[in-house]
Amino acid sequence: MSITRTEQPTPAYVPGHGLLNEKVVVVTAAAGAGIGAAVARRVLEEGARAAVIGDTHERRLAEAHQALADEFGSERVRSVPCDVTVEAQVGALLDLADDLGGVDVMINNAGLGGTADILDMTDEEWLRVIDITLTGTFRCVRNAGTRMRDSGKGGVIVNNASVIGWRAQEGQAHYAAAKAGVMALTRCSALDLAPHGIRVNAVSPSLAMHPFLAKVTSDELLAELKGREAFGRAAEPWEIANVMVFLASDYASYMTGETVSVSSQHA
Repeated sequence: MSITRTEQPTPAYVPGHGLLNEKVVVVTAAAGAGIGAAVARRVLEEGARAAVIGDTHERRLAEAHQALADEFGSERVRSVPCDVTVEAQVGALLDLADDLGGVDVMINNAGLGGTADILDMTDEEWLRVIDITLTGTFRCVRNAGTRMRDSGKGGVIVNNASVIGWRAQEGQAHYAAAKAGVMALTRCSALDLAPHGIRVNAVSPSLAMHPFLAKVTSDELLAELKGREAFGRAAEPWEIANVMVFLASDYASYMTGETVSVSSQHA
């Protein structure tokens, strides 16, 4: 039996509480108006010494950089184009953090979706989603984890998974496999990195509203998806960012290897 829930109002934006004071935070896929952009703003509101942001879309990245610099000060924002499928570009992003004393928090937000029936899906479609969403996250974990280990000061890594990693959905075999892989990567890398004082966790959003999603999704499907949510609405990107910030903060000091559902949906 399908239940459509009444849409609840979006809560007021939560002010910063200094959860990331003096941290250097790196965020991938941070341009535009999605979760990455929201978390880049959130970490600065939470007192981060600097946000180092990357994205493949150079114009939107430049716009995001300028907007953050205008609001928080140019000395607190660094950016460089970064395609997480290219190891050298991941390294260049982390190099910017090294110039500021080294990465304290790595937030891996880059991912690629798409819809294709498994019988029609090409190798190219499969591999592109896996390379960006799963292998790209692996590259970032490896690069940031190595630097955190070598610095001797530890650190935190937060990955962006998805409820699709738990539940079945038509046309999403490649994306679901990639996001389930991110969850497994999170669990295993957490054990590998724990001896170096590095925590690794992930968030699992279901439906976060942003302009790109609205552009590629029909009004009918969006209404259906919202109706499945406990609050009858999509999450705002900043609501996902808040949970990422919590995981990155000292309030989550004994959490590692966990995937936190920012949603009422587990399966």
